[in-house]
Formats: sequence, C-alpha cells, structure tokens
Amino acid sequence: MQAEKAVEKRMNKRILHLAIPNIISNLSVPLLGVADLALMGHLGTVQDIGAISLGGMIFNFIYWLFGFLRMGTTGFTAQALGKRDFPGMMMHLSKALLVAITTAAILLILQSPVGWVSFKLVGSSPEVEALTREYYRIRIWAAPATISLYAFTGWFIGMQNTRFPMLLSIVINILNIGFNALFIFVFGMRADGVALGTVLAQYSGLLLALFYFFRYYRKMLNYFTLDGIFHLTAFLRVNGNLFLRTLLLLMALSFFTVASARQSDNILAINTLLLQFFTLFAYFLDGFAYSAEALTGRFIGAADPVRLRRMIRITFLWASGLSLLFAVGYATGHNLLLKVFTNKQDIILGAQEYLHWIILIPLVTFPAFIWDGVFIGATASKQMRNVMIVATAGCFFPVYLLTVNPMGNHGLWLTFILFMATRSVLMTRMAKKSIPRLQ
Repeated sequence: MQAEKAVEKRMNKRILHLAIPNIISNLSVPLLGVADLALMGHLGTVQDIGAISLGGMIFNFIYWLFGFLRMGTTGFTAQALGKRDFPGMMMHLSKALLVAITTAAILLILQSPVGWVSFKLVGSSPEVEALTREYYRIRIWAAPATISLYAFTGWFIGMQNTRFPMLLSIVINILNIGFNALFIFVFGMRADGVALGTVLAQYSGLLLALFYFFRYYRKMLNYFTLDGIFHLTAFLRVNGNLFLRTLLLLMALSFFTVASARQSDNILAINTLLLQFFTLFAYFLDGFAYSAEALTGRFIGAADPVRLRRMIRITFLWASGLSLLFAVGYATGHNLLLKVFTNKQDIILGAQEYLHWIILIPLVTFPAFIWDGVFIGATASKQMRNVMIVATAGCFFPVYLLTVNPMGNHGLWLTFILFMATRSVLMTRMAKKSIPRLQ
C-alpha cells in the first residue's frame, strides 16, 4: 500500500512538473495582446487599433494552422526518448526544422496571394486596410522564426522539458512589448512599429531556443545524420492529419464568430465576451494536455503500459477536479469576471441569459483536451482527424442548422457544447483501440 502511494505521488509530481510551466506559458500569451491594444489605444488612432486587430487575426489563423508541427514533433520525440533512441530524437528535430524552413519559405514566396485572399476575406475601411497591409508586409518576415519555434517547442516538450518553452514564451512576449514601446514612443511609429516589434521578438526567441539547444543538448549533435532526414512519409502523414484536424477546428470556431455576427452586433459582443471563459479554462487544461503528450509518448516508447494507464488516470483526475473548480467559479463569480472583461452594462446584462452554457463548458470539454494530449503523444493523428470530421460535419453544422431558427443564440451555444461533447465521447470510446499498449 505504501509503495503504491509512493508511485502515485511520483507520477503526480511528474505530471505537475510538466503541466505547470505550460500553464504559466499560456497565461503569458494574453499579456502581449493587451499591451498592444493599450499602446495603440492611447497613442494611435482607431484605424491603428483596427489594423493590429485584423493583422493579428490573419497571422493567428495562419500560424495556428502550423500548430500541427509542434504537436507531431512532440509525439515522435517523446516516443524516441522512451526507447532511448538518440539518433531518432535528433532526427525528429531535424525533420521538424526542415519542414518549418520549407513551409516558411513557401509562405514568404506566396505572401502576395496569401495577403490578397486574407484582405478579401477580412474586409475593412480603405484606411484600416492600408495600415493592415503595412502591418502584414512587415510581420510576414517573422514566419521562419515563428514556425521554427513550433519545431523547437514541440521537441523540448517531447524531451520532457516544458521549462524552456515557458521561458521562451515569457521572454518573447516581454521583448515584444519592449520593442513595440520603443518603436512607438521613441521612433513615433504606429501599427508598423507593432509589426516590427513582433518580428524582432520572434527572431530573438529563435536565438534563445538555439542557445538552449547548444547549451544543454549539444551532445545530440553527435547523433545527427542526413540518412533518413528526407524520409518524411510517416512524419508528413501524421502532421497532415493534424493539419486537417486543426483546420476543421478553426472552421468551427470561426463559423461560431460569423454566426454570432449574423445575429446582431450585440450578440457578437456577448459571444466574444463569453468565449473568454472558454479560453481562460483552455489555458489551464492545455497545460495538462501538453503533459499528457510528453508522458504518453515516453511510456509508449518505453513499452510501459502500467505507467501509461496510471498517468492517464491521474491526469484525468486533475482535469476533472479543475473542471469542477472552474464550473463552480463560473457559477458563483461570473459577474466579477464579466466586469473584468467589460464595463458595458448592456453587454453584461445580455450575457447573463447564456451563462448556463458557460458553466457547462469545463464539464463537457475537459476529456477532449486530455485525450488530445494522449492521442498526440501516441501519434494517433488519423483517429484525431476522423473524430474532428465527425464532430464538425456530423454534429456542428447539422445541429446549428436545426437549432438556429427556433433557439437563436441558444442554438449556437448548444451547437458548440454538443460539438465539444462529441469529441470527448468519441475519443473516450476510441482510446483503447487507438492508443498502443492501452488495451
């Protein structure tokens, strides 16, 4: 009994050791957006605010699609670590960087058509569009650094090191704020200064990632070889599935915003505000999902089903406890949070009608977050893709079409809840057949 408790305690420590730095890293992300808006809100024009908002949205969409590179790299690397396959660990970083540099080069070559499509889809006033184009023209040059950082971040997590990604995120965001303030206060720049600050911060982050690698993982270079680095079939197959899964998720979330806007400006504002509750919860749950990625890959690589099952069970206990805490917090403290997000009383009052959906979000979504981490660690990307296809095409859009007219905005929220619930249920049912050594 004592021995079992000691094992459980060690597993808890290992999970928290990986999860907490990721949570801190996630919580540092909103700081940059708030700082940019504050700088433009006090020193720029309304058009400048619109430019960084639209430009940021374009790049968030583009770069979120490249999240597959981080996820795929984590799973492959963690499995190689579990096997003590040092050449494999080095090869997966090399492949990830090769894909990152290649895709970044393609993005730079195609920046004009990508920009043209983006501006056609976004739409804005001529002055805002002009400023956004300037912002886009500068920030696009951060692509090699930004996408390469996905590769390094995924590799560090796969190597069971979440401290470096945390430090990278914090340093990049602090430098970004500093550069932005310098260009705006000292050089009198506007939205173009925000874009340039982001470019410099991203390359600074890449230099720091290289420093960490050469300082702490220099010996891995002994295992570098060109043999196999261009054998990308399995790597691209897994990452291709993750790309499609991410694209479908983005489509659903983007449609949620579009459908909100179709109802009214007030509903758009209310739903945007309420989605912050989901985002806040996601910052915490993603920390445990990243931990599950790293440990699942390692235990599968080490052929250790006992520790794999124990880790999944304990991670789910943490996630369920956290989801209950958030649900109770949202039920009792929603007014306080709403007032933090906005001071507009009509929006706060309008949001009250939909708060029961917000309370459900943590309870319904937490299995999907954790299973995402487990499936990524197991490189079970085909199953993740299939679940997302069913959840999007078989649930999200049909439920929306059936409920939007009779239920209005409640129908949209029901659609979102059922979409996430479908993912949670399907991944739970598929886990034993999809995850090696979980049978």
